[in-house]
Amino acid sequence: QLQLVESGGGSVQAGGSLRLSCAASGDTYSRNCMAWLRQAPGKEREEVAIISTSDTSTYYAGSVKGRFTISLDNAKNTVYLQMDTLKPEDTGMYFCAADRFSSPWVCTSRGPEGFGYRGRGTQVTVSS
Repeated sequence: QLQLVESGGGSVQAGGSLRLSCAASGDTYSRNCMAWLRQAPGKEREEVAIISTSDTSTYYAGSVKGRFTISLDNAKNTVYLQMDTLKPEDTGMYFCAADRFSSPWVCTSRGPEGFGYRGRGTQVTVSS
């Protein structure tokens, strides 16, 4: 089994920054694709950013492109989400997700419900 633990959430004002971390432990062979998902109150969960651990190819949702950066440290089994120029609409619960797929293309094409492992989430609140 793979365990994912998120940290780094908090409350910031619009325009501020936060960095989320997701530490993976257990059967880390179970994943070659990691993602950040978010869910705002009353809305469906959506993918924010995805990274393939094999070739570091990435996907970003249009609403965060140019403001968020996903990265990973394979030695630490940790994936990060650097969030800059935060907006109130970025408010939500942020989840780390992971799975193993056949190729980087499949990885970066997954929808928010296409990951077999997910952490408990960390809350991000952006005030105007």
